[in-house]
Amino acid sequence: MNENWIEACAADAVERDDVTRFDHGDQTFCIYRTAADRYYATAGHCTHAKVHLAGGFVMDNIIECPKHNGRFDFTTGQAKGPPACIDLKTYPVKVEAGKVFLNLGA
Repeated sequence: MNENWIEACAADAVERDDVTRFDHGDQTFCIYRTAADRYYATAGHCTHAKVHLAGGFVMDNIIECPKHNGRFDFTTGQAKGPPACIDLKTYPVKVEAGKVFLNLGA
């Protein structure tokens, strides 16, 4: 089992039905929290125009890019609406002791 877990943020730093940005080294990620308190993580930039997704709109399991309104299912990374046609990379997430961790090596 890969043990490349890094601490990203406090679990309560991400509002329900919202997204927050997390930068690590030269990479940017998005961490999402659903209404049911499930956490997910994706690459932080839209695959269409490299815009930060953390400024986008979250509804259900969809993140909408703030620039061109491309949509992605953040639970799978699947591109759901043009102009986005390339899926987002997703990352395993775990919550322990009130903190969110991402596995970047998976």
